[in-house]
Amino acid sequence: MIRTPLMTVMVDAVMKAARTLKRDFGEVENLQVSRKGPSDFVSAADRKAEATLREALAKARPGYGFVLEEGGKVEGGDTQNVWHVDPLDGTTNFLHGIPQFAISVGLERDGKMFAGVIYDPIKDELYVAEKGQGAFLNNRRLRVSARTDLADCLVACGIPFLGHGNHPEFLRELATIMGKVAGVRRMGSAALDLAAVAAGRVDGYWERNVNSYDIAAGLILVREAGGFVADADGGEQMMTKGSVVAGNETVQRELLRIVRAASKAG
Repeated sequence: MIRTPLMTVMVDAVMKAARTLKRDFGEVENLQVSRKGPSDFVSAADRKAEATLREALAKARPGYGFVLEEGGKVEGGDTQNVWHVDPLDGTTNFLHGIPQFAISVGLERDGKMFAGVIYDPIKDELYVAEKGQGAFLNNRRLRVSARTDLADCLVACGIPFLGHGNHPEFLRELATIMGKVAGVRRMGSAALDLAAVAAGRVDGYWERNVNSYDIAAGLILVREAGGFVADADGGEQMMTKGSVVAGNETVQRELLRIVRAASKAG
């Protein structure tokens, strides 16, 4: 892996934020038994990590804009470059002491994803990708799965939760997909789901109602690993429409066909 100056900036920022996030995760189990619960603590951990990331990225690349989970959209003087930052993707897992969460930072340049970093601090797994440079996990080059028969495929998804998303639409998608694949997993972190597609750990992934900062880094990871991504309508508006279907060429095409059919059936 060639560590470009941009990638050095992104990785350094992420690793700095990860140190406190990992320490905070160690406190969550103790808070589970308290009457108030760990919710307020986790919210504070989330905000603290975001502040660390924003400060480090702004110092290294002044003028770049931001789309932040907590802080919203921040216009920058350099309108060509925008950071999409999720300081804690998998908050519900974190809240319940489940070690499946990540920090995700993606750089959008001229309207397209240019670079991404996803870090799983519990497994110490660092995923990086930059346009034209390939995708890597801890310096190992990544390629998406080569499986083409859905019956052999493991597919990840996101499930709409209380008060969010179209539950009947998702159930139509799931009913079809679960009857065609080897297994379906809902792991609770869109960033890590996309990273798993890039690493060939899962063969495909689909989700609706995601934010740009959830998927920004993962989109470039999948593409640089030889995979395909689209929104749920088959277009290129993943970041604005808030939906994504990913996999190798064959799996992604099949998943997309099922997802689009389920939407029309409603």
